[in-house]
Amino acid sequence: MRTGSKWPGEWPTTARQIAVATDDAITAARAATRAALAEAVEELVALPFEQVTIVHAGVVRALLEDLHPDGFSGEDIQSALTRVVGSTIAWLPDLDVAALAAVLTGSLGLTEMVDDALRIGPSAYLRSAVLVMADLLTTADVAPDRYIRAALGEIARAETIEMP
Repeated sequence: MRTGSKWPGEWPTTARQIAVATDDAITAARAATRAALAEAVEELVALPFEQVTIVHAGVVRALLEDLHPDGFSGEDIQSALTRVVGSTIAWLPDLDVAALAAVLTGSLGLTEMVDDALRIGPSAYLRSAVLVMADLLTTADVAPDRYIRAALGEIARAETIEMP
């Protein structure tokens, strides 16, 4: 794992680890490097699964919202799924299309991410999330940093709000 020098030093260790591993995995996916992706996904699997999936869901949701500022439809989600499959299947022939769909629907709150992940398996679920994020980032032509920071920031804000 790389040092997380581009990530704030005041972040808790787990947040920095999630940011670094997610960034590494997205970089590997965007480069279509199977071995590097597998290694980065292993790093993600070793981290607290629920926290990782919440960050990834936040990134996916924010990217979809930015790519479709007037709102997105089922057709937009289908288009995203088709695009990621088309760009990935050649270098990752064991691609799990159902897992990609589960990531998209789970990120939008249409299905229960934890249930989907248990059914699919943490490694396959996280790999699919990375592939979806990489595709959306490429489509938006943006770096992942801002989205990862925003997702982690939203989690930190949610954790500081006192519940009645």
